[in-house]
Amino acid sequence: MKQIAILLLVCLLFLGGCGKPERSLGTQIQTAPTEQTYEAMVETAPVETEPTETQPEEPQEDAFVRVLDYLPEASQELMYATDQNFTGQRIYDFTEAYLRYGTVKKLALVAAELEQQGLYLKIWDGFRPVSAQLTLWEICPNPTYVANPNTGFSSHSRGNTVDLTLVDARGQEIEMPTGFDDFSALADRNYSDCTETAAANARLLQETMEKYGFSSYFGEWWHFSDTQSYPVEEIFEPAAG
Repeated sequence: MKQIAILLLVCLLFLGGCGKPERSLGTQIQTAPTEQTYEAMVETAPVETEPTETQPEEPQEDAFVRVLDYLPEASQELMYATDQNFTGQRIYDFTEAYLRYGTVKKLALVAAELEQQGLYLKIWDGFRPVSAQLTLWEICPNPTYVANPNTGFSSHSRGNTVDLTLVDARGQEIEMPTGFDDFSALADRNYSDCTETAAANARLLQETMEKYGFSSYFGEWWHFSDTQSYPVEEIFEPAAG
């Protein structure tokens, strides 16, 4: 009987170990991710972002800038870069108009208002280097028409003065009292000795310029200076073009 009991005990022990094998402590249970688990994985995944472009720093008010960079709808024909001026000679070598940034900001407001009427600015002269003023005086030493650089510089050399006219959407100059550099009484701001159309166009330009901070020179309908003055610039000269 004792032998039978021992045999039965051995069988029971054997049968108890015949179930599913035990997992080792180091074995991880792999389960499919639930919907909540998947959403959590998406939310915590790193998001790739495109690098942002660095905006250029705004110029200082007194910095010289190229006008058409800020007035893309305007045009330019610098008359002193040609021989189509009262001297009959080319005065400077650059063909891009430059002004102080503070002046250009005001000019942009003028341009925006005039564009609503289908009119655009055309620049004849902007910043004029001291060297160019000296050349003008050598050619025409007459203070009635040219500022004497020996006693006082032209306001153009401050970078806050511009000579300009108006053009239509096709780029054609509209009627004004005279052309550029007409040193007769017809060029003044009396407007009584020109056609009604020319007078109305000149008044429109003058009133809009004055509205946004420019003063007008009586003797030349095309000549305007920013009411904000700047020192005469004796070093900067635009690159030849």
